[in-house]
Amino acid sequence: EVVVDFERLDEHAAAFQGYDVGFCYLGTTRAKAGAAGFIRVDRDYVAQAAELARAGGCKHFVLQSSQGANEHSSFLYLRVKGEVEKLVQDVGFDRCTILRPAVLLCARQESRPAEWVAQQFFGLVARVFPTAYSVPVKTVARAMVACVLKPGKGKVEVLENKAIHELGKE
Repeated sequence: EVVVDFERLDEHAAAFQGYDVGFCYLGTTRAKAGAAGFIRVDRDYVAQAAELARAGGCKHFVLQSSQGANEHSSFLYLRVKGEVEKLVQDVGFDRCTILRPAVLLCARQESRPAEWVAQQFFGLVARVFPTAYSVPVKTVARAMVACVLKPGKGKVEVLENKAIHELGKE
């Protein structure tokens, strides 16, 4: 385990060397970091980490993004997720897998009342439509590992929520 200062990530380039696969699920919220902080963490830090990983020899980069990511969206969250997807693809990995999960079902240590309500609602909806609107974080984690162990379907593969559920069962 290596702790890095993301504000001075270039100083930690050695921490990104010698790995064939990179996993990135870094993110924050606009409520916690403000709009500028959200962009810095979810786009800039991720893009810089991807560049350092590629320079360090990483061949396959696995990025957790979001359902609905679109660099042209009028919604900040979806636009930033779409922008970082493009930036990571442009780094030039031999293989890039982007996972776009829907609402993540998980227990958090910090209080996020709106997210808690959404998780309760989508947890109930998942009983009827298990792959449509939500996904347990454990399923996403299993899918991230499974995508590395399976042959890719091209240089860039984007896995939407249903595919994450399927891959996370393997």
